[in-house]
Amino acid sequence: MNGHEWLDAEAGPVVRPFAVTGGRTRPAGSDLDLMTLVVCAAEPVYGSLLLSPEHEAILECARSPLTVAEVAASLDLAVGVVRVLLGDLLAERRISIRRPAPVAQFPNSRIIEEVIHGLQAL
Repeated sequence: MNGHEWLDAEAGPVVRPFAVTGGRTRPAGSDLDLMTLVVCAAEPVYGSLLLSPEHEAILECARSPLTVAEVAASLDLAVGVVRVLLGDLLAERRISIRRPAPVAQFPNSRIIEEVIHGLQAL
């Protein structure tokens, strides 16, 4: 290994992303933004999902709130793979998510022009 858990210097990636997600490319349920905060559920939940090592690594990582991008970077997995795995954990209520605050709407140019004209009139 090359200091990288998922890469063998001679063979390349040891586990292909589609193998980690079972061939799925989209998360079950919600669409997870890169800035969506992820945190483990307060109470341990035992559902029907058999946890893979990647699922367990995500739960370990998400003991404190992290964004989807930070989880992917921490585990050195592709964001798409992490989104699918997070979708599994979310469906089982093993994690909770908090969406990022929406970006503020900028006023249209007409309002800005009226403010400028009002200031000039002073």
